[in-house]
Amino acid sequence: MNVTGKRIFVGLSGGVDSGVSAALLKDQGAEVTGVFIKGWYPPGMPCTWASERRDAMRVAARLQIPFTTLDASAEYKRGVIEYLVNEYRAGRTPNPDVMCNREVKFGAFYRFAKESGADAIATGHYRSGEKDQSYFLWAVPKEALEYTVFPVGHLEKGAVRVLAKKYNLPVALKKDSQGICFLGSISVEEFLMREFGIHRGRAVDEEGNTVGMHNGVLLSTIGQRVSLMGTEEGPWFVESKDLEKNELVVTKGRLGDRRNTNGLIQFTSPNWLSDVGQIDGAQYRYRGALIPGRVINDIFVASAGLPETPAPGQSLAFYHGTELVGGGIITV
Repeated sequence: MNVTGKRIFVGLSGGVDSGVSAALLKDQGAEVTGVFIKGWYPPGMPCTWASERRDAMRVAARLQIPFTTLDASAEYKRGVIEYLVNEYRAGRTPNPDVMCNREVKFGAFYRFAKESGADAIATGHYRSGEKDQSYFLWAVPKEALEYTVFPVGHLEKGAVRVLAKKYNLPVALKKDSQGICFLGSISVEEFLMREFGIHRGRAVDEEGNTVGMHNGVLLSTIGQRVSLMGTEEGPWFVESKDLEKNELVVTKGRLGDRRNTNGLIQFTSPNWLSDVGQIDGAQYRYRGALIPGRVINDIFVASAGLPETPAPGQSLAFYHGTELVGGGIITV
């Protein structure tokens, strides 16, 4: 898209990537407005949204662009928080960042921009390279992606840092955020322990022998590394869960050590961004291996055995080469 003269709303998170995105668009002649998206934050727990918003305002002031705040707390609470809690409660493996993109960044923000007369929105997502984040975009409606520009999408992180210094952005030296989109510095475990409480239970090996105790079966997902009490040194990984017994089956080897030889993954809730017939591979873990294969009737058929057994609830993103085609949610 030729952005010259276009009115573009940039989602300013207070980080480096979105700041550089705004700077690049202004340099290219766009009429840029910075928008900080305020989410939902767990009551009584530490939250950083005020400082993040302050950093976003400082970037806007440095670039001399208008700045506003969008309150998307209702969309966060309904589309991300409740989804996360319900998936953990059901024993599945959620991907809240996927839903955050669909419901908030390319949902509430997209609608706000259109209603405000913007020609497009922009985010600091990467679409290629080592930090490629396309895996988290599979559930975004096609029309929203077509309305979006990704100014740093083709760049490497090092190049973005260089540009941040060039533009003298006040966040140029700021570290990357490591938290899930809506929790910030709060760990998922902290949030879930507050939500579900602590319910001690047995952790057993594949033969049913007790190897330790855990704080609650709802606090972990299949394949996750888990901390156990009263056990020999690990690491231990969750192989399966018994919700009724509040019991974990654990193993010292990752699920990647256990091959899925049939190469079939069933999925639901598909979202297609282009022709399903183009699919030549899939990915079911961020930065995981791209598995060659094709889709037949809501089943991904891998060309060979899978490197590990995927867990129900995980996102399955489909590709044609490096181009994102769509995705779905794994059922089995």
